[in-house]
Amino acid sequence: MKSLRLVIVDDHPLFRHGVGTLFSTIPDLEVVGEAASGEEAVLLAEELKPDVMLMDIRMPGLNGIEATRRIVSANPSIQILILTMFQDDTSVFTAMRAGAKGYVLKDAEKDELLRAIRAVGSGEAIFSSGIASRMIEYFSMARPAAQEELFPELSGREREVLYLMEGGSTNAQIAQKLELSGKTVANYVTNILNKLQVADRKEAMRLARESKHRLESNNIRNQTD
Repeated sequence: MKSLRLVIVDDHPLFRHGVGTLFSTIPDLEVVGEAASGEEAVLLAEELKPDVMLMDIRMPGLNGIEATRRIVSANPSIQILILTMFQDDTSVFTAMRAGAKGYVLKDAEKDELLRAIRAVGSGEAIFSSGIASRMIEYFSMARPAAQEELFPELSGREREVLYLMEGGSTNAQIAQKLELSGKTVANYVTNILNKLQVADRKEAMRLARESKHRLESNNIRNQTD
């Protein structure tokens, strides 16, 4: 039986060690590398060409979602399984758009995690049971767009800043429009990038555009139903 070659990506050494120890007794899994950051993960993906990478989201520097996007773009055969504590809709959908094939929470039982690794390694998509239920609900609910609050993790002011960014406004222009200081706007932008778990302003703008497009599509669909 061919072993699945794994790379564990997490900024906590004890967590990497614990997962590696867990897998050391599994005959069809082989840990071939570990990375403590998104940057290291991208380099190891290119060097080792593993079958599966277990990817945390929140890490210093390059986050797991942006690392996933770069890895999948350069090496489509590498399967990414997100392994994180974040279970909000934004994190899940952003990870899927980046190219991840699975999304499992860190509190998953051993058997659930092993099943997810093997499924992703064979090309399937898989999610923790709770996340899968919410995804089904999300796509099946006929929610009026007017009642759909985009980016609920952001404050009202942060959403204002994000939409002005999406419209092409610079920090100085946003400060003038909202009658805020440049430093305050810069702080809002930093908070937005952290909460949306994106690497830069350009990616935040892309998410805002996609969300607006989804909202408009829902409006059209609801009007024709």
